[in-house]
Amino acid sequence: MPYFIEVILPLNLTKPLTYSITQGEYGFLKPGMRVAVPVKNKIYTGLVTELHQNAPLLYEAKEIHQILDDEPLVTKIQLAHWQWVANYYMCSIGEVYKSAMPSGFLLESDTIITSLQDFDVESGELTDDEYLIYEALQQQSALKIQEVTSILNKKTILPIINRLIAKNVVAIQEEISEKYKPKTIRYIRLPEEFLREEQLAELMELLSKAPKQREAVMQYFQLQASEKKPITAKKLNDSGINSTVIKSLIDKNIFEEYFLDEDRVQFEGDNNAGFGLSHKQKEAFDEIKKSFGQKDVTLLHGITSSGKTEIYIKLIEEYINSGQQVLYLLPEIALTTQLVVRLTAYFGNQVAVFHSKYNNNERVETWNQVLSASETAKVVIGARSALFLPFQNLGLIIIDEEHEPTFKQQDPAPRYHARDAAIVLANAHKAKVLLGSATPSIETYYNASGGKYGYVELKERFGKVMPPEIILIDLKDKYKRKQMTGHFSDFMIETIAETLANGKQVILFQNRRGYSPWVECLTCGHVPQCPQCDVSLTYYKYKNQLRCHYCGHHIAKPTHCHKCQSPDLDTKGFGTEQIELELKTLFPDKHSWRMDQDTTRGKHDYEKIIDSFKNREIDILVGTQMLAKGLHFDNVALVGIMNADNMLYQPDFRAFERAYQMMVQVAGRAGRKDQRGKVLIQTYNPLYNIIRQVTDNDYEGMYKEQLYERHNFKYPPFFRLVRITLRHKDYEKVKEAAIWLFNVLSQQLGVTVLGPEEPGINRIRNEYIRTIMIKIPQGAALGGTKKAIQRVLSSFDAVSQYRAVKVTLNADPY
Repeated sequence: MPYFIEVILPLNLTKPLTYSITQGEYGFLKPGMRVAVPVKNKIYTGLVTELHQNAPLLYEAKEIHQILDDEPLVTKIQLAHWQWVANYYMCSIGEVYKSAMPSGFLLESDTIITSLQDFDVESGELTDDEYLIYEALQQQSALKIQEVTSILNKKTILPIINRLIAKNVVAIQEEISEKYKPKTIRYIRLPEEFLREEQLAELMELLSKAPKQREAVMQYFQLQASEKKPITAKKLNDSGINSTVIKSLIDKNIFEEYFLDEDRVQFEGDNNAGFGLSHKQKEAFDEIKKSFGQKDVTLLHGITSSGKTEIYIKLIEEYINSGQQVLYLLPEIALTTQLVVRLTAYFGNQVAVFHSKYNNNERVETWNQVLSASETAKVVIGARSALFLPFQNLGLIIIDEEHEPTFKQQDPAPRYHARDAAIVLANAHKAKVLLGSATPSIETYYNASGGKYGYVELKERFGKVMPPEIILIDLKDKYKRKQMTGHFSDFMIETIAETLANGKQVILFQNRRGYSPWVECLTCGHVPQCPQCDVSLTYYKYKNQLRCHYCGHHIAKPTHCHKCQSPDLDTKGFGTEQIELELKTLFPDKHSWRMDQDTTRGKHDYEKIIDSFKNREIDILVGTQMLAKGLHFDNVALVGIMNADNMLYQPDFRAFERAYQMMVQVAGRAGRKDQRGKVLIQTYNPLYNIIRQVTDNDYEGMYKEQLYERHNFKYPPFFRLVRITLRHKDYEKVKEAAIWLFNVLSQQLGVTVLGPEEPGINRIRNEYIRTIMIKIPQGAALGGTKKAIQRVLSSFDAVSQYRAVKVTLNADPY
């Protein structure tokens, strides 16, 4: 009787593949276990989704290579959730699997090349490159593809290897290597017999002629008395004992060494971390619990600095005490650093962290802790990818700053929105969801006002601190009166100087990185462009180069115009780097720093900058939108927004909503402790509606105005959007393909189809782009429309001349 399994692979395949297994394997395997399976001469790590006895009709099932797990790594709820993500966001389940699993679990086969013994080098005709590989294989038994690349110093080596295979010089074998290795710690101890007093005296006598070894034993006792826990070899080294001395003592059987596996990330609790809720916070806390009785999702609309985190902590405590797991999602890795400190002080090592700045091994460990529902992973803090962890008993999901666009993944697939996917996951676990924000997204607020979600408001800042005073500065007027120094108005400079003189700190916000967005020739107006993308190059003064933010292309800053050879080049616009340099001129004795994508590349860069600012080593912090998130600094009295206008004029229906959220969030960083903070907003349009709404903190006004516009122009929350993007290197081909697809979609779907249009940036990495937007009204069958779109795309794929055009689908693209 044949036995089969369905396996999903980390590849963009529409369906799982079927593999044959033996009866013994059929009895052992369960859904959620990993197996190594062959696909076209390569070996991949597949995930078993079901076991059955039906042979595939279209192909003969291959056998699996090996079983990689004893127990399932992925739960049934996870598999069902992944399937939902794949269906809703219109991608394959293989892409969800690849994105969800830490890559330490996804074994790739490294191609190994071995030499064939019976090849006669004298008679064979080998080129120089082929001979180099042959010679290298005489020195060592096998080579990996990467090693061949470095031997030949060439990128395209596969043709050479293929020729060697054809000439029977080498053979290829695939081998699987397990990427995750547990971290082991080396400990030192004294054997039992030396711990008795008479034995100890003998030992000291024995070591009287070896003073260094004697000192090592004395040091061991001292450490054990003070630490009262096992002593690591590193501890002994740090206390001044040489590794050679420790080795000699081990050889003499005086010391014993032993190894223990240890988690890479551990947190200590703090006994003084307790706190009480204020009267308003207690009211909100009780309302949330009452709301959870009736609704699964509740929105906590609390103004900036109203103490939402304290409410979250008390809620988490209740769920942990009832034995359930809690997931705390954040929009930005920068935020996890501050929050981890606050939560670990309270919950100690019950907190686990999961995001992309953690390395493979750390992520594998967190996965295993969550899967085993261990004590060390009761609360999981993470960015959007933490959503895919194998929760056993999830009770609560907290989504902080739920309005943030970073919760939406743009590339690669699955292009999911963590907030929406988390609500579906909570539903599967019968868990509750708390959405927190000072400026909720319009869709969430719409759901809360319509009664779909519960709604709790927190209008008072913690400790009754007044909301910051917002002052508008009219740049048009200041430039006219010549009251500007660089990009700073005289009033801004005075206020910064006054704030610093009072021992307070300043945050300046400018949502552009680099020195200036473009360089222009004053003679002919030429602007250096990226040769591969349809964008101007951003100037970085620190590196003295022009860079493309899309593909990374860079050139040295030109001294003359590339077009007319004129030396008159000028920078236009300004970014964080320029602000930082201007500050060094304006306030030379003060320490200013910037926080943007360029200064936070490393794993701990966020922590270093945030800690330095918290410890008051930095006086003025300049940054991009990273600063707008819920960071908490007690000593910030002034926030300056350098130019509010560049947030408003974006070709995006959410531009005003995002600008309002960004400005209110940045403003909320000011005056969080004892005294009222100040916010200065520099703008050319102080009478603009959205800027007035920020000044008056009028969320309701902004919401009503934007909702009216969305209703008129058919946008969310009244319509669902699906964006189709087509890319190809040939301008005409992509244009033709887009028109064909648009015509068929318009005929087949009974909904609004817009396009095909060229986006603002219509070429990236040498590929021309066209987009088609489909608007699905609230009443229409969403699933049916998406299936119809998929059918049209399948027929598009069948047209041979369009097969080379890359098509990506993005459901709810903004």
